[in-house]
Amino acid sequence: MQRTPLYESHLRLGAKMVDFGGWAMPVSYPGGIIDEHRATRQAVGVFDVCHMGEIHFRGARAAEAVQLLVTNDVGRLADGRALYTVACLPTGGIVDDLIVYRISGTHYLIVVNAGNLEKDRAWFFEHARPLCDVTDASAETGLIAFQGPGAKHALQPLTKLGLGDLASFAYVDSCEIAGVQASIARTGYTGEDGFEIFCEAKDAATLWDRLLEAAAGIGGKPAGLGARDTLRLEARLPLYGNDLDETTTPLEAGLGWVVKLDGADFIGRPALRTQSSAGVQRKLCGFVMTGRGIARHGYPLFDGEGRPSGTTTSGGPAPTLGKNIGLGYLPAGLDRAGERISVDCRGKRVDAEVVKGPFYKRGRA
Repeated sequence: MQRTPLYESHLRLGAKMVDFGGWAMPVSYPGGIIDEHRATRQAVGVFDVCHMGEIHFRGARAAEAVQLLVTNDVGRLADGRALYTVACLPTGGIVDDLIVYRISGTHYLIVVNAGNLEKDRAWFFEHARPLCDVTDASAETGLIAFQGPGAKHALQPLTKLGLGDLASFAYVDSCEIAGVQASIARTGYTGEDGFEIFCEAKDAATLWDRLLEAAAGIGGKPAGLGARDTLRLEARLPLYGNDLDETTTPLEAGLGWVVKLDGADFIGRPALRTQSSAGVQRKLCGFVMTGRGIARHGYPLFDGEGRPSGTTTSGGPAPTLGKNIGLGYLPAGLDRAGERISVDCRGKRVDAEVVKGPFYKRGRA
């Protein structure tokens, strides 16, 4: 398994390590997933995301190259701004979901999912290299997420940068945090306010230790993959490989807001235009379990008449809500809030109800 620059730090903290897409990653620390989840919702959680991929695009045609790869409107980005988007196949299926950062008019950074790095790199090289220089800087880059309602308060003493001036999806390419040269973005994957901090891989352990000290000062703690998953599920943020893949389109996944069909051309636009005109036949839906049971990835879904209707893509307990929740693709028409469905939980049919929007919104459960 590959190791992040923080591997030894996790062992010293007593983390339970697991294989995550070929990476040795902490699933939890002593105290457990629920404590880490609650610390992030109430104070701040510190996450190792050094396994994520960072690919740079440079040159006079860098913006054109990036736009060809993604569905959102790269042209609306100013320097120091970022956006969430997806890259698609010509079929409209999702290659990956990712964040694009505009460092300058001739320099863009795309952060990709760790499990897709090799595939994304090959895809980007094939389609963007004729237009600009494309460089994979993943091995040399460390990335730490500092997430929670107390993130700004805890982090501000470590930097001269005015964190309160950074809007959501803002990006600063060069600053100093805890004595480490870094870049910082007001982005995250937990449903909370927070920051993602980039640094050289060799400095990641030093930065990690300082961030843990700052977090502990307000009741925060390190958080592993387990809490990261429950947090993102409560916020209804999709996970590639579960809720998104090459057989699903952004229109089916409820990500139509990142698809600009009338803007600049991108790979997959004709297929998505056709699907948009015809109407999607299935939609990614959220549901709350009303019976006693926990939906897990792969569990079959049934409509109110007991007919097979889909499959659970993500599911589990929602610690903030005290409920069990899930996501899954259901036929169009069955996606309305209040629709009654059931989940086959290891041979037992358990009732559930379709709900709209995030299960959790910041400041409101």
